[in-house]
Amino acid sequence: MAPYGSGGQTGRVQLRPFTADQEADLQELLESDPGYAERVTGYPPMPSDALSLTVVRPDGFELKSKHVLGGWHPGWAGRDELASVVDLLRGYPAADCAFVGLLLVRFELQGTGLGRQTWQEVEGLVSGWPEIRRFRLAVVETNARTALPFWRALGFRETGERQPHQVLEEPASAILMEKAIGSRSAVG
Repeated sequence: MAPYGSGGQTGRVQLRPFTADQEADLQELLESDPGYAERVTGYPPMPSDALSLTVVRPDGFELKSKHVLGGWHPGWAGRDELASVVDLLRGYPAADCAFVGLLLVRFELQGTGLGRQTWQEVEGLVSGWPEIRRFRLAVVETNARTALPFWRALGFRETGERQPHQVLEEPASAILMEKAIGSRSAVG
């Protein structure tokens, strides 16, 4: 499938939909940051996380509107390497909304600007979806220390809503955030 975004530029992230033969690459990326899985679920990454990410969706939500995209980045050996992953639900929870289920950068590449680059490519892609007017996402409280500053810097704001979330046996909540399509980030 054709890539999205400006990946033709040297050194830029290029978004591409995952294919079945890339499941091992996706699993490796998810396992690169075991702290993320533990903060959000209470468990280390599981062997089936890549498969789950590509198929799990809200009840009644069509698989064709779920987009799991790899952020491929030119590696040092001159070949693309999987640097990030994004899970988008087009038209969820409302027809004018794109829900960001996940944006994760390979652990050793965090703090290099690849998260921001990946997000810029996502915005470029979604801006071409005429019915979508806003992004929405949920930050799990146990991951808020690192995730909230990142999303705020990209222009997301808390809605004041929370939804229940379970981390192991402990009740927690997720902080809902939104951003209008086309609104600028707070930094850079």
